[in-house]
Amino acid sequence: MLQLTRTLLVWVGICALGIVSAKAQPVKPMPTGDILLNLKKLNVLGSALYIAAHPDDENTIMLSWLAKERKVRTSYLSITRGDGGQNLIGSEQAELMGLIRSQELLAARAIDGPEQYFTRANDFGFSKNTEETLEVWGKQAVLSDVVWRIRNLRPDIIICRFPPDARAGHGNHSASAVLAEEAFHAAADPSQFPEQLKFVKPWQAKRVVWNTFNFGTVSQTQKPAEKDFIQVDIGVYNPLLGKSYNEIAAESRSQHKSQGFGVPRGRGARPEYLVHKFGEKAIQDAFDGVDISWSRVKGGEAIQAIINEAIQQFKPETPETIVPILVKAYQKLETLDDEYWKAQKKKELENLIVACTGLYFEANPNEYAAVGGENVNIAATFIKRSNQAIVLEKIKMVGLGKDTTLNQNLGNNELNRINFSVIIPQNQPLTQPYWLAEKKMGKGMYTVNDQQLIGLPEKPADLQAQFTFNIAGQKITWASPIIYKYTDEVRGELYRTFEIRPEVAANIADKVYVFADNQPKTVEVTLKANKADAKGSIALEVPKGWRVDPTTTIFQFSNKYQEQKVTFKVFPTDITNIGALEGTMKAVVQTSNGVSDKGMLTVAYDHIPPQTLFPTAEAKLVKLDIKKKGTQIGYILGAGDEVPAALRQIGYKVTMLGDKELDDDLSKYDAIVIGVRAYNTEAHLKLYQKKLMEYVQNGGNVVVQYQVNNNLQKIDGGMGPYEFKLSRERVTVEEAEVRFLKPNHPLLNTPNKITSKDFEGWIQERGLYFSNEWDAKYETVISSNDPNEKPLDGGLLYTKYGKGHYVFTGYAFFRQLPAGVSGAFRLFANLISVGK
Repeated sequence: MLQLTRTLLVWVGICALGIVSAKAQPVKPMPTGDILLNLKKLNVLGSALYIAAHPDDENTIMLSWLAKERKVRTSYLSITRGDGGQNLIGSEQAELMGLIRSQELLAARAIDGPEQYFTRANDFGFSKNTEETLEVWGKQAVLSDVVWRIRNLRPDIIICRFPPDARAGHGNHSASAVLAEEAFHAAADPSQFPEQLKFVKPWQAKRVVWNTFNFGTVSQTQKPAEKDFIQVDIGVYNPLLGKSYNEIAAESRSQHKSQGFGVPRGRGARPEYLVHKFGEKAIQDAFDGVDISWSRVKGGEAIQAIINEAIQQFKPETPETIVPILVKAYQKLETLDDEYWKAQKKKELENLIVACTGLYFEANPNEYAAVGGENVNIAATFIKRSNQAIVLEKIKMVGLGKDTTLNQNLGNNELNRINFSVIIPQNQPLTQPYWLAEKKMGKGMYTVNDQQLIGLPEKPADLQAQFTFNIAGQKITWASPIIYKYTDEVRGELYRTFEIRPEVAANIADKVYVFADNQPKTVEVTLKANKADAKGSIALEVPKGWRVDPTTTIFQFSNKYQEQKVTFKVFPTDITNIGALEGTMKAVVQTSNGVSDKGMLTVAYDHIPPQTLFPTAEAKLVKLDIKKKGTQIGYILGAGDEVPAALRQIGYKVTMLGDKELDDDLSKYDAIVIGVRAYNTEAHLKLYQKKLMEYVQNGGNVVVQYQVNNNLQKIDGGMGPYEFKLSRERVTVEEAEVRFLKPNHPLLNTPNKITSKDFEGWIQERGLYFSNEWDAKYETVISSNDPNEKPLDGGLLYTKYGKGHYVFTGYAFFRQLPAGVSGAFRLFANLISVGK
């Protein structure tokens, strides 16, 4: 039973075994090759911390080589959770994107072996320079988090993926190196962030190095121009694992599925270079001057001798024969003065004892969710699959008030099960990602009030089963989270986090309600009972001047997980001549147990465990002065595209266009809108390009949103009626000035008069992947640029073609419309209405 031990150990920083999710997924059994590898790792007392900006930035070959070849404690610190990344598998953006990518990183670490950590920094999107990134994040706050992790992990060497300058290619990238280099010094200075010293001590790493890279060079990394560097070959084959580190890394990197980063398995030598930055210079080896043997701690040689004995006597067919030796080493560790390495090696030994004895234990509730005060049945299952004598002394249900003394001798391969009936504490906190439990500190940092949680990939499970075993005279306690196990007909046995939920959750149907006139809108709220016999009332709270009918609705449920839809009429404020008025609407549920304003959202994909969170049940209200021409819109859906729902909010009738609809007559549509990256992700689209251009020529309107010039699709003649090229140019500052190149152009005047006010309140960015070359037949209408950069005119191209009109826009409507940005709606309505 490896998962249950790992589940506890990940939170104290031990990652001898990989996991997908510390709360919701067991590890794979440890093959004997892995057992021997981890036995040898017991004799290595070194550590390395790899630092970069985002999930998928890390050099997975280097990480696997450090963890499995050099056998040092290895960690990856991703400054952000990748919240601002693009989503190739769904519509999630922002913090939900970060949630997915956090789990993908855990899946990657389950394969390549290191531990995974983060800071509180929010990935706010592409940044062109270090200064902007550090200003948005709040330099001191994120520096504090990096120092905190260094002081916890005590790395001998710190490895940066990026240089602290423009070569990094992204302001977040270069900022990660700046932070790493400053934290190298600050972590050793007790005057820096002294509040941390209640939990940790100052720590001075030996050196900081830069793991050089060449974007676009897959086969190998070119030798750096700098003089002070060492070369390492990380493409080594490991016969114990039956794979090279290139192969392991390819499997690891391919877990970044939301980013489309599947890669082939590489083989053969892989030279990499580590450029010296700070600290003592390495001459031949990354760990030059660092004693990574047991000699670094007083009394360590005696432990090394015991471990060597275990290695010599290890037999793959009967791994339990070395358990008494491992227990002897475990007991000898208690004599050490070095608390860091004592704790580290005890946990590694605990992992190996579990593996060698064939122990497996877990605690599974009969349901995957409960509410405070509810009774739950939990089955504690345990088995020993070896001839090693083991006694299970007790099982304690932490947080649930159950403690059972057993003193049960375990037979070989005899499955045991003990059932517990427990009551969930009435005030048990809801189960959700800890960094999303509070509102952000601005747009740069998440709020985490518990210092010891900062940077952990997940919060440790509050509800656990502790199993205490006596093995060769030594009592050892392992903790297993209370974890739900189920069977999927296709995917087989699966696990998910046992969730504590609100009694009744309320989900408002849409994130944004846009009122283009004074007519009311119907707001649908889905209520979900998370316990049987739940009853109460629900009301919608709206801003002053708005009105809801009815004011309150009564509900009553018979069964757990039952759902009920209730509707309200929301009347916008009758204030006129305001252009736009915005506010927040919140759903409030009242039961006999109190008041709740929580919704419920589960993010579920096959490659990660289900992730449930309980955001405030609210939606944005927008009263908008908008006019439009035409009503029938054909829409070709792109990747992660929520624009169709936003267009319906302002009265458009949107028809999704698949092959069947595209084969039909297109003239019935007033406009056809092509979603973000549709040309990159929809293989069939190039087959209809000629027909789309004929539609324009015959009087139709086509609006193409941003695409990526990555050659995923080869389109004869390009995306438009005339040639234009895409670049990587973008405007990342969402407040950047937008200039009107042709103030009298129809796109800026019909049917809505566009002013600079319409570009207020934009989120994350102005736009991306603008055109940088275009045929003279295209007109440019607006221009923008980031501070101190050249004007970019290619974010909005317009041309007449035959009787119709064609628009390409790199401006980020796909973010603005779902967020309810008023001016973006008005401008997009003009794009759709042009020529009408």
